[in-house]
Amino acid sequence: MDLDQFVSENAPQEGGDGFQLENSKLLDVALDGSVMAKAGSMVSYTGDISFERKTEGGVTGMLKKKVTGEGAVMMQASGTGHLYLADQGKDVQIIELDPGEQISVNGNDILAFESSVNWDIKMMDSIAGSSSGGMFNVYLEGPGYIAITTHGKPLVVPTPVRTDPQATVAWSGNVSPSTKRDLNLKSFIGKSSGETFQLDFSQDGGFVIVQPFEERTPAQ
Repeated sequence: MDLDQFVSENAPQEGGDGFQLENSKLLDVALDGSVMAKAGSMVSYTGDISFERKTEGGVTGMLKKKVTGEGAVMMQASGTGHLYLADQGKDVQIIELDPGEQISVNGNDILAFESSVNWDIKMMDSIAGSSSGGMFNVYLEGPGYIAITTHGKPLVVPTPVRTDPQATVAWSGNVSPSTKRDLNLKSFIGKSSGETFQLDFSQDGGFVIVQPFEERTPAQ
């Protein structure tokens, strides 16, 4: 194709409000106010937008940041324009939360959420010390749109279920995991692996989002 055709076919989509996908891996946020986004996820923007890193306040927030580096996973983008977000070529999934609806997302898999969404970074004591690297999750409560990222097409599994922590992206707010360690599986494999630690969602009536990929913990 010639240059004009290339530019035309890859130009941003016109119009649209809130969150929309430019393609499966690129989120377009039509911004008029503020939005929370994963630190480092901005690839481009138009208009007048400023950025500020956000951490959870107080002693607890300082401790989380010191221990895991995840205390400052979010940034606030404020202004007007179009904000384009992506994360290492992962697929972007847009979810609308109704008022009061809750979801817990692995800190590495949250991309963005509207300012109307309440959020908190919490320590998962039940899985601390496991190989998941998921000691901290971002808890979100609607109303508003959120965007999460997955390696490939996700699978939403009803609870009760057990999952590999490194493939677990998120779960509904009405369930909470405990850790199960399978020593027999470790002996069978002959070395430690993600499958030796499993997240056990024993409650009924919830769901867990998993991806077809075992995501290693980023180096802090």
